[in-house]
Amino acid sequence: MFQKTKTMVLLFFLIGGSVMAQEKWTLDECVSYALSHNLQLKDFQYTEASGKETFKQSIRNLLPNISASSNYTINFGRSTDPFTNDVVTTDFFSNNYSLEASIGLFQGFQRLHTIKASKFLYKATKEDALQQKYLLAFRVMQAFYDIQFFEGLVAISKEQLAVSQTNLDLVKKQIELGLLAAADRYEAESLLLTDSLNLTQSENQLAAAKLRLIQEMNLEGVTEISIQSDLIQNELSMEDTEMHVDSIYSETTGFLPSLKASELRANAARKQLAAERGRLYPSLSLFSGVGTGYFETTRDTLGVTVPFRDQFRDNTFQFIGVSLNIPISNGWSARSRVKQQKIERKRAENNLEIQEQLVYQTIQTLVQEHDALLVEHEQTTKNMEAQRMAFAIAQKRYGKGLINALELFTAKNLFANAQNQNLQVRMRSEINRSTLNFYRGLPVFNIN
Repeated sequence: MFQKTKTMVLLFFLIGGSVMAQEKWTLDECVSYALSHNLQLKDFQYTEASGKETFKQSIRNLLPNISASSNYTINFGRSTDPFTNDVVTTDFFSNNYSLEASIGLFQGFQRLHTIKASKFLYKATKEDALQQKYLLAFRVMQAFYDIQFFEGLVAISKEQLAVSQTNLDLVKKQIELGLLAAADRYEAESLLLTDSLNLTQSENQLAAAKLRLIQEMNLEGVTEISIQSDLIQNELSMEDTEMHVDSIYSETTGFLPSLKASELRANAARKQLAAERGRLYPSLSLFSGVGTGYFETTRDTLGVTVPFRDQFRDNTFQFIGVSLNIPISNGWSARSRVKQQKIERKRAENNLEIQEQLVYQTIQTLVQEHDALLVEHEQTTKNMEAQRMAFAIAQKRYGKGLINALELFTAKNLFANAQNQNLQVRMRSEINRSTLNFYRGLPVFNIN
């Protein structure tokens, strides 16, 4: 009975493992898994958390500075009695306690500009993290469609191999009937071996594409992955909608993280410049405090040292004041920092223009590719159907001995190449469509 239970448990795990291995991943599932397991994204999340804390601290810098201090001092040799101010040579000790607070009343609005700058930079780090998520999603999508392409290529190679096997079987029968020479068999076998090699190469490319997807997803402990390949079986619906670069770009500027991050950094640079200029203005601060002390030399009329509690009460003092600091000359360093920050502002603004130009050029390329793929899809589809019919006719003529194996091989290769070209166009069209939809602000990926 125990052995039977062990066998059932083992079968359960084997069946469970088989089910896990046979699980088919959708594109959304691949992207979602990659986003939650990518280590590089965590680094951007840490940068975002650091920017958030910097922003919070810039706000907390508006609070007063409060400090407490205490000291214990032993005097040796010649010193001044703190109680009588007489010069004495005897040893004595004293200790002091103080509590001080200060707050800046005016510093050329430096801290307010710093708060705004740190807020812009914090938002920029959030956009950077989101941009990296989109980049990862596109890499996963590319690897996903590469698998679909090579799966289609493997299917084409298997189809060609099956045809070559059928032709070889036909040649063997015709040789047995004396209709063909024995040398024709070697030609047919050579074509079969060539198609077998093509199938092996396609399978190797498929394995490499699957490995790329596994690596992009950071899928550990897995060497094989299966995806849903409905795109290969179903005809792609090519969009006939006209794409306009300017309209797509206007939609892109409202949400694209890379553009928003560059714009936020440009705004931060302007605020940082204002903060540096604030250093050129006078600063005004308010300070106050309370203190007390205990001195061994403080004695009563009988010459007895006054107790600690009485001295702590009697020696208490308070103070309050205003401090004004006017910068006159500091080796021109403040103005130099202003000039440096002007350069940083111009660099940030120039980087924003560069990003806008790159995005606009990318959209131009995508729209041009979209229009070209519409034409290529139609042409490759017609060419594939024409080559399919030509190959079918060549097979019939070969079976009747009207053409040789080389002519049949040429017709078969033309058909295979036409299938391959059509498959490439379909994959490129799908990637192009998804990318354009992304720039148009449509929900391509489910990214939280």
